[in-house]
Amino acid sequence: MKLVIHGKNIEITEAIRDYVHQKIEKAVSHFQNITNEVDVHLSVARNPRINPKQAAEVTIYANGSVIRAEESSENLYASIDLVADKIARQLRKYKERRQDQKTHAQPTNEVLVPQPVAVDLIGDRTPELPSEVVRTKYFSMPPMTVAEALEQLQLVGHDFYMFRNSETGEINVIYERNHGGYGVIQPRNGNGHTNGKNGKSAHTNVVPEKLHSNK
Repeated sequence: MKLVIHGKNIEITEAIRDYVHQKIEKAVSHFQNITNEVDVHLSVARNPRINPKQAAEVTIYANGSVIRAEESSENLYASIDLVADKIARQLRKYKERRQDQKTHAQPTNEVLVPQPVAVDLIGDRTPELPSEVVRTKYFSMPPMTVAEALEQLQLVGHDFYMFRNSETGEINVIYERNHGGYGVIQPRNGNGHTNGKNGKSAHTNVVPEKLHSNK
């Protein structure tokens, strides 16, 4: 298992490195067979208005899936403890979900009919761009269904997830709606319809629980 430690506004001392190895390796010790790489990002906020200031983020690449956890506190070692516990719970849920899918996998004829994409996604909020790019991430984007993208969204702990739709080959975004459920953002072609195979709207053969695309 490859474990990589990064730091922002902090020097990664030998003591910190040893503590990360001790806690994170223990957290993933029962999941070595599904864990390919572990990325640990430690940071200290310089802005005095940010509280708590010391954060630990762990990203695990497991057999094509990405599992993520983040915790913050006033003490870096406490943040590492918290994120280690959280990532262990995430891994356990991931493994149990995979085992449950293998046990109960059954074909279904249900389809998800795409709904019109909402024109206004920000409501009455004022759109703003950050003054600078503070972090860039690169990751593989294997084709997946909407149901698989929903599972990834739940694993990474974000409120949105970008993926390549296996039905259309297009880049889609699945996101958590403010009023419950999930939505999918799809690109439009020249005639205002979503791109799909042979110019038709895309369908999927799985209906994820709570999945909605109307805003």
